[in-house]
Amino acid sequence: MLIQILIHTPLYVWAILALLVYRGVVALRAREMTLGKMFIIPLIMLALSLQDIAAKFGTAFLPLSAWASGAVVMTLLVWKFGSAGISAGATPGKVRVHGSWVPLAMMLAIFFTKYATAVTLVVQPQASHNALFSMLVCALFGVFNGYFLGGLARNLTCWQVLRAPARASSYPAAAA
Repeated sequence: MLIQILIHTPLYVWAILALLVYRGVVALRAREMTLGKMFIIPLIMLALSLQDIAAKFGTAFLPLSAWASGAVVMTLLVWKFGSAGISAGATPGKVRVHGSWVPLAMMLAIFFTKYATAVTLVVQPQASHNALFSMLVCALFGVFNGYFLGGLARNLTCWQVLRAPARASSYPAAAA
């Protein structure tokens, strides 16, 4: 059965996997980027998850509330307790993003969750109407999205702190 599933998987799915692995490998090493580029992966992962939830489970209250709960909890946890993922860049307008294996692991987790869900729904189409199944999958997507959104929030907070000394030194000293 596993061979049949792999054989019938469309080629574009493997291309998406290759792209995610590539992006994850890039995230393993430190690099400089503009602040705007830090939004790309969180927003893409957000769009892919919400599109998948809508396609597989609909836009009813239950799946979306399960997703939102997972997203909010994980966003707050990563934002509050995650380590700083950036430092000042060598050139103005850029930040140095620290390398980590976690983005690769999270992107692969999203991919394999989407893949396993799709296979489950092909084998058992009625599972899309199972409240427990839909809540579990949607909450998991929310947790994954929350990781990326929390990391973005943490990095934006860190960026504000990095900018603070530069802004303070650019103001003339008050006359005594």
